Amino acid sequence: MTTQAQLGDKTFTLERFPLDQKNRSLQAWDSADEYLINYVNEHHPDCRSLLILNDSFGALACSFNQLTVCSVNDSYISHQAVAYNLQINKLSTAQFSQIDSLSALPNDVDLVLIKIPRNVGFLQFQLSELSEILAPGTPVIAAGKTKEIHNSTIKSFEQFIGDTKTSLAVKKSRLILGTAKGGYKAADFPVSWELEGTEFNITNHANVFSRDSLDIGARFFFNYLPETKKETSIIDLGCGNGVVGVMALARCPKASVTFVDESYMAVESARLNVEQNMPEQFDNCQFIENDCLTDFTQDSVDMVLCNPPFHQAQAVTDHIAWQMFKQAKETLKEGGELRIIGNRHLDYHDKLNRMFGNCKLLGSNKKFVVLSATKNY
Repeated sequence: MTTQAQLGDKTFTLERFPLDQKNRSLQAWDSADEYLINYVNEHHPDCRSLLILNDSFGALACSFNQLTVCSVNDSYISHQAVAYNLQINKLSTAQFSQIDSLSALPNDVDLVLIKIPRNVGFLQFQLSELSEILAPGTPVIAAGKTKEIHNSTIKSFEQFIGDTKTSLAVKKSRLILGTAKGGYKAADFPVSWELEGTEFNITNHANVFSRDSLDIGARFFFNYLPETKKETSIIDLGCGNGVVGVMALARCPKASVTFVDESYMAVESARLNVEQNMPEQFDNCQFIENDCLTDFTQDSVDMVLCNPPFHQAQAVTDHIAWQMFKQAKETLKEGGELRIIGNRHLDYHDKLNRMFGNCKLLGSNKKFVVLSATKNY
């Protein structure tokens, strides 16, 4: 499919990231991007500085490259994608900066643009952060698919930002138009809860999967985690709040565990959960934002634990699982093991057999399977 995007009066080459031929059918921009760009060009032609939130692949950063732009994202992969797309379009980064979702926001912007995230709690966190730094009267414009904008979305803008209205739908997308009223309105994040059957207290930032309780997949996976008193190296890949890695540490007291996720909030949650619950083992852990296991040392670890996601941004796709399995195999030592949990319908058994030449079923229920594959040369 074409990677040429006509956005406003400009044409860009826009790629999803990481670059993957199997993933080329997924487009790096959508009609919400187009709507937002056209609206800003028409209604805010004198804007000089922009704060952009959740620009997944850089459509907005490229389109407003002539302005001073600060782009905020919780996704390490989105940071890489935005930088890549600016580069391949030969656009200057002299007035461009990127920060993660936990960094302090700039307070001297003319206009805020938001791509509405899937996670309502994360949206509320972002709106709360904006309420603290925006001068009264600053316009806030959000865009998303009409099916993603609910009454609760509008109420969140009214609660944290101020007067809010919505646009007409265009190509199944809609805008939310708000004006900052000034005055900080706190959101209830991070959140904490007790991990059942343990003395652990789990802390979760706003954009972490299963933020409010232990998800049922992790609960089932706990039955099949490793347990050894030997020294061993483990990666918790796609770690989320790190609860799987924390439980592995509890059962493998001499383990070194590396927590890896593409979400800055996930990695920080994992760091907090080890520091607060197992401080004596904190120095044996690493916490890394990354695109799966890209650039990890080959043949270096004993085990990879993983619950692969099957979506990127708004798209359902299995390319992330393929990448995780491939890079896990490269990173494992000879005889090392990839142990995963997944929904039964995703057919990971076949994928692992094709990639590793073996796959063993460790356990299953009506919803999940736990599988093991060993690296053999």
